[in-house]
Amino acid sequence: MRKSTKLALAFVALAGAVGTTAYAENNASEKMREGTMMRLDKAMSDSGGTITFDQFSGAMNARLKKLVADNGGKLTVAQLADALEKARFERMAKRIIARYDSKGDGTLTSDDITGREKKVFAMLDKNNDGKIEKRELPKGGRFGRHHRWGGDGNGGDVQ
Repeated sequence: MRKSTKLALAFVALAGAVGTTAYAENNASEKMREGTMMRLDKAMSDSGGTITFDQFSGAMNARLKKLVADNGGKLTVAQLADALEKARFERMAKRIIARYDSKGDGTLTSDDITGREKKVFAMLDKNNDGKIEKRELPKGGRFGRHHRWGGDGNGGDVQ
């Protein structure tokens, strides 16, 4: 592969990663605002429709204040990043377990993974012939537009 092609592919990969990160950050900010509003609504309903500063402060950043207290009254960028990353990955892990856990016991087994794969395969194998063909893939979303399968998601080849 020529050097210019490699550089172009690296740039495309980097641009995709940056775009995905920007989307995730916007989505995370929106979820944070929704969570804040839910906490404020709850605090107001718990206290008859009005809240004091102390109630407001408690509803706003209780977890952040706990992190500061747990770290001797000061929180470094590294400590905060570690806590945020851990919380993010714990949420992701809970979603994955919930999606795959067929017994509802909060654990993930090889049988759970295989069972989930069989369900997804069966959904994609629209003609039930035991094979997934490119035309059976959705035109968009998670399984669509995968160039490695040779399609543009619309039944045509990628140019």
